Amino acid sequence: MCGMPSAESTQASVHEPDPVRPTKEDEVAAAGSELIGGPLGRRALLGASWWTPVRVIALVAIGMFALGLVQKAPCYNGAWFFGASSQYTHACYSDIPHLYQGRGFADGLVPYFDRLPGDMQYLEYPVLTGVFMEVASWLTPGSGTIQYQEQWYWMVNAGMLMVCAAVIAVCVTRTHARRPWDGLLVALAPAAALTATINWDLLAVALTAAAMLMWSRGRSLAFGVLLGLATAAKLYPFLILGPLMVLCWRAGRWRAFGTALGGTAAAWVVVNGPVMLFAFEGWSKFYTFSQERGVDFGSFWLIMAQNSDDPLSTDTVNTLATLLMLASCAAVAALALTAPRRPRFAQLAFLIVAAFILTNKVYSPQYVLWLVPLAALARPKWRDYLIWQTCEVAYFLGIWLYLAYTTSGDAHKGLPTDGYHWAIALHLLGTLYLCVMVVRDIFLPDRDPVRRAGDDDPSGGVLDGAEDVFVLGPAARPRRQVTAQFDGPPVEWGKPGATGGSL
Repeated sequence: MCGMPSAESTQASVHEPDPVRPTKEDEVAAAGSELIGGPLGRRALLGASWWTPVRVIALVAIGMFALGLVQKAPCYNGAWFFGASSQYTHACYSDIPHLYQGRGFADGLVPYFDRLPGDMQYLEYPVLTGVFMEVASWLTPGSGTIQYQEQWYWMVNAGMLMVCAAVIAVCVTRTHARRPWDGLLVALAPAAALTATINWDLLAVALTAAAMLMWSRGRSLAFGVLLGLATAAKLYPFLILGPLMVLCWRAGRWRAFGTALGGTAAAWVVVNGPVMLFAFEGWSKFYTFSQERGVDFGSFWLIMAQNSDDPLSTDTVNTLATLLMLASCAAVAALALTAPRRPRFAQLAFLIVAAFILTNKVYSPQYVLWLVPLAALARPKWRDYLIWQTCEVAYFLGIWLYLAYTTSGDAHKGLPTDGYHWAIALHLLGTLYLCVMVVRDIFLPDRDPVRRAGDDDPSGGVLDGAEDVFVLGPAARPRRQVTAQFDGPPVEWGKPGATGGSL
C-alpha cells in the first residue's frame, strides 16, 4: 500500500502538463543523447529519484566549469608570470591574477577610496564587482611570493565564480518549468567554460538569471531587487528593463513593471549610494573609463579603424554607437508592439543585450557569458545554439592568437591582423544568426520551440497568457492563421484570463 500514490498526487499528475523532452523534438539533442544511452523514453520516471533535472544540470555545469579551470593550467603554472606571449599562445589568459597587484589588492588598498599607483587611478569596475574582488582578496593569504598570492587569488575567485555558474544553470533550468532540460544548453556551453574565469562577469550573469527566474514566478519586486544588484555588478542587465516595459505596455501590466522598476532603482542605490557619497571620484571611474576608452578588441569599429588611414575619434565612435543602440532599441520596441503575437520576454531580452554587444566599441571574449542564459531561454534549439557557440569559440581562439602575434616580436607567432578581423566577423555573424532566428520565431511563432510545445511565455510571469491591451500595425487587426512550413501541430496560444507566475 505504501507504494501507491495518494489521491492528491494522482490528481495533480493528471492535470500537470508533461515536461518537454528535447530528445523528442530536437534532432540534434536526440543524436547527442546516443552518447548516454539514447533518447529519454516515454515511461521514464522523471523526478522520481535523486537525479532530478536541476541536480543533473547543476553537476554538469560544475563539471564543465572544472574543465575550464584545467584549460587554464598552463597559465596557472607559469604563463601568467613568465613571458609576455605564452599566456596567449596557450589561450589561457585571465585578468584576475594580474589585477590582484595591479589594482592594489595585494597592498591592502580599499577599492574606490584609495588612489592606485600608475595610470589607472581607481578601480574601473562597478561597485558590487569591486566588493566581490575585495572579498576574494580577504580570503587570499597575504604571505609568500606575489606569484603564490596571485595563484591563490585566482583560485579563490574561481571557487566563488563556480557558485555563480551553478546558480545560472539552476535558474535557467527552473525558469521554463516544462523545459528543464534546456538548462543543459547553459551547462554544456563550451564558450562559457572557456571564458568563465577571464573576469568577474559571472556575478552579474548569475544575478540576472536569478532575476529572470523571479519574474517568471510573478515576483516583480524580487526581480527588480536582483536586477538592481546585477546592474551594480555590470552595466548591461538594466537593458532588459526596456523590453519588459514595452511588453507590459502591450499587456497593460504597468503595476508589475512599476514594482520591478522601483526594486531595481532601490537595490542599485543601496549598493552604490555610500560609495558615491563618500568616494565619488573613485565610484565614477567605471563610467568615465567606459566613455573615454577607445575602440578596442572584438568590435566592427576595430576593423574599420585598422583599415582606415583616418580612423574615427573616440567621441565620434561613442556618438555613433549610441545612435545605433538607440535605433536597435526602437526596432525591438516596434517588434514588441507589432508582432502578430506578443513576443516572449526572454526573446526580447536576448535581442536587446545582443544589440548592445554588436554595436559596442569593445567585445571582450567573456561577454559571451551575458548571452548564454538568455539564448537558452530565447531559442532553445541545439543546432542554432551550437552554431553560435562554435563562432564564439573561434573568436576566443582568434583574439589570443592575435595577441600572441602582436606580442611575439619578430617571431610573429599567431594570427595576423587580417586573420583576427575574420575572427571578429565570425563572432558578429554568429550572434546575428541567432538574432535572426529569434526574430523569425517572433514573426512565425509556430517555429518557436517553446510555443510549439503549447506554452505562451513561461518566462513572462504576469505576461504569460495575458491579453493584449495596446498593439500597433498588423497586430491591431484581427488575427489570421499564420501558415508556415514546419513539422508539428499548430500552436495553441495562451487562453484569455490565464495567469502567469504559478510555476
